[in-house]
Amino acid sequence: MRFLVLGGGLMGRAVIKDLLENPATESVVVADMNSSILKELKGFLKKYDSKKWTFKKTDVSKVASVKKLMKGVHTVVSAVTYKYNYELAKAAIQSGCHFCDLGGNNTIVDKEFTLNKMAKKKGVTVVPDCGLAPGMVSVLVAHGVAQLDETDSIRIRVGGLPTEPKPPMNYKLVFSVHGLVNEYIESCVKIRDGKIIHVDPMIEVEDLEFPAPFGKLEAFNTSGGTSTLPKTYLGKVKNLDYKTIRYPGHCAQFKLLLDLGLTSSKPIQVGKNKIAPRDLLSVLLTEKLTMEGKDCVLVRVIVDGKKSGMAKTVQYQIIDYGDDHVTAMMRLTSYPIAVIAQMMASGMITKRGVVPQEVCVPADTFISELWKRGIEISIQSN
Repeated sequence: MRFLVLGGGLMGRAVIKDLLENPATESVVVADMNSSILKELKGFLKKYDSKKWTFKKTDVSKVASVKKLMKGVHTVVSAVTYKYNYELAKAAIQSGCHFCDLGGNNTIVDKEFTLNKMAKKKGVTVVPDCGLAPGMVSVLVAHGVAQLDETDSIRIRVGGLPTEPKPPMNYKLVFSVHGLVNEYIESCVKIRDGKIIHVDPMIEVEDLEFPAPFGKLEAFNTSGGTSTLPKTYLGKVKNLDYKTIRYPGHCAQFKLLLDLGLTSSKPIQVGKNKIAPRDLLSVLLTEKLTMEGKDCVLVRVIVDGKKSGMAKTVQYQIIDYGDDHVTAMMRLTSYPIAVIAQMMASGMITKRGVVPQEVCVPADTFISELWKRGIEISIQSN
């Protein structure tokens, strides 16, 4: 199996690691425009066969350059910012490669689905939004729905948290600050009473409990986490929603910033200069929320319905910690897409076209593969 990984940052790095741990992997090409990434990669991947991976300094916005790297590749993995994914997916299809990405933006994902006919004609598979949420949770939802005859509701709750919360927000950045802000300001897609609706972010706060040391937490609307699920399950489920988990009080603190206009991208006059409030906020968040210490990822997916005429609930729960080299967010974001990439390259995923992962990924095998990587998924049904 031969892979091209676009982006050698934290998430891409963990993808590369996972691909190299498969003996069936022949080669991994890493493309990134930042040549300083190479030094970090060498340190991170020092225990792996250096002959199996190569680094190519590449600007992914220059699609022609990227297409040259796609020659002879089975699967392309995009771990770069979502704005490039449509053009990269199109290039992969034209090159005859399977393609998967970390996604994170509904508009771009919808655009990728317009490539469906092209992908089918080329005999390749494109699967967007393959990270954590959007991503892995969609496969867990599909697994839960398959356990029931009728599905009433699907509740998805996910959060990346510091194990040692500190002011000002009891939060630390575990992925891109721009991705975080997008989740907090963009519209949220749900199914409510059998209809797809769009609701505001940072509202509908609820309390929930996780085992010690976490205890009482909060969850609130954020965008992107439902991905393709509302369209997939429209007419099949009455209610479906996604909320982000944080330590209590976080939502109110950040919503104040939103209400004050500090997440706006529209420049305003400040003295003699014009500045976009969001640019300033992003700099300050990066400064204040980048801190030492381990992170953890909490996941809870609850699928309610009926089996043989009786009420039944299937619940999935994950409490995952990082280590000195791979954070929990890296593990839960990167390993799922790495598994899907290998399923594509090996021929395990057979559907062609642009396909939602809840439709094409074999859920039992997917869950088993995550267990092999130390991601313990507790499944309870009653």
